[in-house]
Amino acid sequence: MNCFNINIVLTPINSAFTSETNRSHFLWSFLLASLLFSCTSNQHMQPNSNKNDPDMNNKKLSYLALGDSYTIGEGVKPNENYPHQLVSILKEYEYDFASPKIIATTGWTTDELQNGINSANIEGNTYDLVTLLIGVNNQYRGRSVDNFKEEFTELLDQAIAFAGGDKSKVIIISIPDWGVTGFASQQNVDQQKVSEEITEYNTAKQQISHSKGVHYMDITQEYRQIGSYPENQAEDGLHPSGRIYSSWAERLADLIRKEIRF
Repeated sequence: MNCFNINIVLTPINSAFTSETNRSHFLWSFLLASLLFSCTSNQHMQPNSNKNDPDMNNKKLSYLALGDSYTIGEGVKPNENYPHQLVSILKEYEYDFASPKIIATTGWTTDELQNGINSANIEGNTYDLVTLLIGVNNQYRGRSVDNFKEEFTELLDQAIAFAGGDKSKVIIISIPDWGVTGFASQQNVDQQKVSEEITEYNTAKQQISHSKGVHYMDITQEYRQIGSYPENQAEDGLHPSGRIYSSWAERLADLIRKEIRF
């Protein structure tokens, strides 16, 4: 309702409605005064809208990416790793994420990632999205799967806590099979052995992820098919190129759009 500023003067009448003119004047004045009071009351009672709250409008979604060389994008530009590409893709779908917070270093195992998280001083922080890709260096160094299960479970519980306890906002990513790369061929690595061990690690990751109720995304099968192509490898012949990370980011974006509500 549109309200107008109306100045009303009620003139007292000594006698009780001595004429039709006085009676009409009083009634019209009373109605206008009531309308003005109603408009003023409505204006005071209307709740504040988020549209008038700059903090609500400008607040960006937050994303924590935990991992190793596959997360920081060893051998590619920072904007080509999958966390940054994911944020760029999601912005096209009007998910306004800030730059990802990445805790990852080339060569990290599960326990080293845990130490990295502790050193980052983010305990108590919460994020709208958390991804976790870890384990390849555990396999590379010949560590047992049982040890991996224990340390990975601790990391996953921590990832859930970083997501504010919302398991739907945690995504676990499988370990790529580096045995298909040019580096593995040059080093005469037993590719079959690597493949079997990677599968064993990923089976453990998937089982634990499902038991915890978080999302699990398998990128390993696709990587085994296309990871050997030179254009899909970084210059070191071991790590993925930006094209591979783009594929991972696209798949993550699809999962997020279908399964996660912010």
